[in-house]
Amino acid sequence: MQISAEQLANSLKRGLAPLYLIYGDEPLLVDESCRAIHGAVQAAGYQDRQIMTVEAGFDWDDLYVSTQSLSLFSERRLIELRLPTGKPGEAGAKILMEIAARPPADTVFIVRTGKLEKQTRETKWVKALDGAGVVVAIYPLEAAQLPAWITRRMQERGLTPGSGVVELLANLMEGNLLALAQEIDKLVMLFGKRAVSLDDIEGNLSDNARFNVFALADASLRGQPAATLRIIDSLRAEGVEPILILWALTRETRELAQMAALVASGQPVTRVLETRHVWTKRKPLIGQALKRSRPDDWLDLLARAARTDRVIKGRRAGDAWHELECLALGMGGLKMNTCEA
Repeated sequence: MQISAEQLANSLKRGLAPLYLIYGDEPLLVDESCRAIHGAVQAAGYQDRQIMTVEAGFDWDDLYVSTQSLSLFSERRLIELRLPTGKPGEAGAKILMEIAARPPADTVFIVRTGKLEKQTRETKWVKALDGAGVVVAIYPLEAAQLPAWITRRMQERGLTPGSGVVELLANLMEGNLLALAQEIDKLVMLFGKRAVSLDDIEGNLSDNARFNVFALADASLRGQPAATLRIIDSLRAEGVEPILILWALTRETRELAQMAALVASGQPVTRVLETRHVWTKRKPLIGQALKRSRPDDWLDLLARAARTDRVIKGRRAGDAWHELECLALGMGGLKMNTCEA
């Protein structure tokens, strides 16, 4: 039986399955799914826990013997097999199918792995585990799903997000669930279980390089050259790597190039901002930038970003910080002769 990570809690309340296969390329969700099973197993009186990792020279026969032998410490036990590659090979697939055919008594057996391609999901060993137990399939969250995930996680930890908080975190961490989870846990430590405002978040992140780079992009799009140059000087003094700044500016420029193309095709700006999931506080800023510059302007800036990347990596002569200044000022609509290629 296949379920999602969100359905696992209810599944565990109904009882433990003898076998679990947990796969996906969201390490945080894979880890938390495994820990949820660990907690349910422990609550049910399973005291012994054995973890085995498949590496070069792994003895599959030893795994099979372990599943069939009684625990020395407890009548009930958990065996977790970590399969980093998602490919057990012929010998491993055979053992996993044998375990699935005869699940060991008083044992919960977990197979934990990363992303499984469709071809692998169709193999006999995966289908055998699916037929004998529960498969928890974990997929990356879509951009539209991220705000709900952040809201739910904050509420589970006693935080009530104020207006704009969820959107800021979603944009700032760009879908990195591990970074988001760490940031939310830090907010709990700082503020306890209460409502948190946008001012709380911005004040807490003011010394965060990602936040400062985020602020740079906004200053650039507002067409504020003095503020733009001041933030770049600050980032340079803090030792922030130029490649991180370029990443943020390029990401913003690419998004605007795509949105500008949609507007040029006849779509209203308001509709484009909505379909591209621009958060409420930034809609006036992005809307103004779209009205100020043509699609070709954003494509030219992407070419500038590519040039800056080559300078940063030493593949082209030039000063990386000067190139970043030109790119950031160009995003605000400023034309500079000194920045011409």
